[in-house]
Amino acid sequence: MTGAEIPIRPLDPFDLQALAELHAACFAEAWDAEAIAALLAMPGAFALMASEEGPSGEGNALGFVMVRAIAGEAEIISLGVRPEGRRHGLGRRLLAAGSAEAALRGTQRLFLEVAADNLPARALYLGAGFAQIGRRENYYRRPGGGTAALVLARDTIVRRNPGSQIGEKS
Repeated sequence: MTGAEIPIRPLDPFDLQALAELHAACFAEAWDAEAIAALLAMPGAFALMASEEGPSGEGNALGFVMVRAIAGEAEIISLGVRPEGRRHGLGRRLLAAGSAEAALRGTQRLFLEVAADNLPARALYLGAGFAQIGRRENYYRRPGGGTAALVLARDTIVRRNPGSQIGEKS
């Protein structure tokens, strides 16, 4: 299955452990199911998961996006795709789906932070129309020191053209 064919759906409570395992596969500083549940219990928070069905009907979680949408603004809390599933468009689709859902919840602006040394993620976000609006020095811990977080933002615009994907910039 290619990144364009993998279904994206809202997270349900039974997915918390799978999301924690997926987060651990994506990031060195992994969040456990309890931490994810606490994040998703915040007002306006939601998560979407991309998973393909395995041969026996079980889901194979490949990617996710967690967003908090409140008071006209949204923040991408975390977005990740399993290393073996990267570079096939799934991250871009998750970003678009999270942005579209945030727009449907009445937000006009979407924010996120990305590590300055995470060049693939920066390329994804800049390609999706985000622009840098700030910088936080030594925000992310790395062996031997910290690296800056770049604060990025863009408008949440839902394309209304027939045949377009929801959440794409118009």
